[in-house]
Amino acid sequence: MLRLPLLTLISATILIHCTPKKNPIALTDLRTEHMEEPLGLDTDHPRFSWRIAAGDQPVKHQQEFYMYVDVDSAAVAQGKGGLWEKHSASDSMLLTYDGKTLQAHTKYYWGVQITSDDGRQSDITVSSFETGLMTTSDWKGIWITDVEDMELKPAPYFRKEFTPEKKVVKARAYITAAGLYELYLNGQKVDDHWLNPIYTRFDRRNLYVTHDVTSFFQEGEVAIGVLLGNGWYNHQSTAVWNFHEAGWRNRPRFLMDLQVWYADGTTEELGTDDTWKTALGPVVFNSIYTAEHYDARLELPGWNISGFDDSQWKNALETKAPSEQITAQSLPAITGKKLPFASMDKRSDQRYIFDLGRNISGVTELALKGEKGTEIRVTHAEQLDSLGNLDLSNIIVHYRPKDSLDPFQTDIYTLKGGDEEMFRPRFNYKGFQYVEVQSNRPIDLSLEDITAHFIHSDVKPIGKIHTSNETINKIWEATNASYLSNLVGYPTDCPQREKNGWTGDAHINIETGLYNFDALGVYEKWMDDHRDEQQENGVLPSIIPTWGGWGYDWGNGPDWTSTIAIIPWELYQFYGDDRALHEMYGPLKKYVDHITSLSYEGGLTDWGLGDWVPVKSVTPKEFTSSIYYYVDATILAKTAQHFGKEEDYQQYATLAENIKNAINTKYLNPETGLYGSGFQTELSAPLYWGIVPDSLKQKVADQLAKEVKKTNHIDVGLLGTKTILGALSQNGHADLAYMLASQETYPSWGWWIKNGATTLYENWDIDASSDLSRNHIMFGAISAWFYKGIGGILPNEDSPGFKDFTLKPNFVEGLTDFEAEFQSRYGLIVSQWERKGGQVTYSCTIPPNSTATVVLHGKHISMNGESMEPTQEGAYEIPLTAGDYSFLITE
Repeated sequence: MLRLPLLTLISATILIHCTPKKNPIALTDLRTEHMEEPLGLDTDHPRFSWRIAAGDQPVKHQQEFYMYVDVDSAAVAQGKGGLWEKHSASDSMLLTYDGKTLQAHTKYYWGVQITSDDGRQSDITVSSFETGLMTTSDWKGIWITDVEDMELKPAPYFRKEFTPEKKVVKARAYITAAGLYELYLNGQKVDDHWLNPIYTRFDRRNLYVTHDVTSFFQEGEVAIGVLLGNGWYNHQSTAVWNFHEAGWRNRPRFLMDLQVWYADGTTEELGTDDTWKTALGPVVFNSIYTAEHYDARLELPGWNISGFDDSQWKNALETKAPSEQITAQSLPAITGKKLPFASMDKRSDQRYIFDLGRNISGVTELALKGEKGTEIRVTHAEQLDSLGNLDLSNIIVHYRPKDSLDPFQTDIYTLKGGDEEMFRPRFNYKGFQYVEVQSNRPIDLSLEDITAHFIHSDVKPIGKIHTSNETINKIWEATNASYLSNLVGYPTDCPQREKNGWTGDAHINIETGLYNFDALGVYEKWMDDHRDEQQENGVLPSIIPTWGGWGYDWGNGPDWTSTIAIIPWELYQFYGDDRALHEMYGPLKKYVDHITSLSYEGGLTDWGLGDWVPVKSVTPKEFTSSIYYYVDATILAKTAQHFGKEEDYQQYATLAENIKNAINTKYLNPETGLYGSGFQTELSAPLYWGIVPDSLKQKVADQLAKEVKKTNHIDVGLLGTKTILGALSQNGHADLAYMLASQETYPSWGWWIKNGATTLYENWDIDASSDLSRNHIMFGAISAWFYKGIGGILPNEDSPGFKDFTLKPNFVEGLTDFEAEFQSRYGLIVSQWERKGGQVTYSCTIPPNSTATVVLHGKHISMNGESMEPTQEGAYEIPLTAGDYSFLITE
């Protein structure tokens, strides 16, 4: 028997216990086209992305990855990709498919496996996606409608019965409409979505939706029912934007392909044609702008169930396609969340007033019982008058009705009598907090008989703010409520008075959207709308989508339609995905070249709207429009450089420098550090957007601080709200910025909150006679500032997508604690601090496969108990890899 010395045994034992066990790596959040296992894609080159799950032993860096794509999930799980295999020594977690040609109506599987820098390897994690119709020519069906009469008000029903030949293992319905649709199979609505398909410029592009309808094909005959609504396609209400004059306007129409896969491997298709039957139903009027009218006496029970007698129905009418392009609706659906009302005021047995307790975009649902023929009017408003009655004066100002048959934000329901009836509009949404229910006969209602549906794009929340200041918390919540209320497949300004895609509101609030919500799909779709709307000379309208008339000659210009530059750039910064930048590069060049053709004095332009709805001081329109001209040219130059277009880069970098020089030559006084009259927007905008010469930045910032301290309040409009807080906090005046953000006296965001606001307003003056929507996203940039200006979570444009980023928190006076969470594409980023006495404890989280530089200021700083050396006087710049960190700062 071999005997080892005691020392050797002890050493061996120590060696065994000190060897760390390497935890396995788990991959999560696998996405195709930034969606989880999507159906009905039509892109030839889908994007794949994944994340590394956080764990006790975080992955510092992904060393390499293996990618497999096949139609066989088992093959992919075994590391085989018959359609595509990719191996790369790369830390990228975003990849574009470049394999064999994808086919229509096909489910594909993809798997990814990674190796970390410490030698750990993940298992192959598998996800899937399914293609729909890859081109417009793939459609088998024909566009159909009921009549060619756009003035006809009742909505049409359509039906068709289908008998499967064999056992069905999979079934898909592909449907598009000019207008809106609801799809039913065997009497059941196939989804819980609202307002499908999402609004586009109908004469340029139509979106189709893919529905998994397999569960409806498990036994016998299948009845297909479709109800069409007008949407923006057949605008029968009249307002200042003249959508009733749209060149595309027509009676709603739709196109559908139904495909089933049988157990024996064969398939069968059914498309729309003139054998479908159609009739008018109980939706006697519907307007996306105003409301919906429903006469329950006209209901046709069983119209969407097999065996219904449709012998009195007429055949559908084959009709022309609204456009030559049909593409997949690849973005989050519009959904609705049910909310209870807070209180009821019964004025009589024919009049009730309900308060939801908060402002939303959506509809109401009523449970009713009464005599046949009883007419119920359900009116929605944002405010009450001094007597507690509904007051629509702040939102009805742009409505131009031709008669009294279409009251604003007022649904009309006529009872059929008998048992309890339920009414909920289908093809409309409104902005409201208060609802009045009036009837022409007595009815008995309780608070439980009414609910609200908060309707918006179903974008996933990815950001969170919480502070020791409850007003700040409520401003953040109100901003999110306004953002969601104004996201219905495209960004809008307000959900009641307009519902228009105002460009200025959208680019001002793009960071607010992207810090708080996973909204990339909505914005990429909206960039498609931009390309649809752009004229040959490069001009864009101020609202998108529009109908080819309104918005091209008022409200547009670089201060508003810089969406074409700013939004693709920010998508790249937040997601590390340059798809939108690539697709918008040509349109952006055309747009910047058009501004150049209008410019003068070496780089100035006065094309635009200016600092919209200011408190008092009016910044020259030429000044702000020229700054956005510079922003556009700068983004174009950076984009050209990113794509290796050196000649373009040189051209537009030179242009941007010329614009900057022209602005500074005309407006900057280098002796005083003042721009123009020294208004807050005049000083903050050039600071924020990089116009100020480096040598004068602090002088201009100090002048801005001095200007703010004159009143200790903001004095800016829309454009200034984007720049005022950032310009201060980025240049040594974070405490002053926080004071503006948190104050509760007029004019301020907190002033709205103290006066009961649950969403943001359109005007600083809550008693203004005009421009007073009470649910407006216009002034929402403050929410992004919470993440940037207090939490200090900042992307690095040289390493976009938060692959590498900066944490530069500001421990502002007036807050004792603050926490920001942001779910980046690499994982959770946390920036949290708490002040006790003269010390601040700062904690942060860096997600796997990313890095950050923490920038802190103080007399002394320790990290995880270890003292740090400053990189310069009072400043510490500390590079970090994935993990959790804690700092103690002595101020």
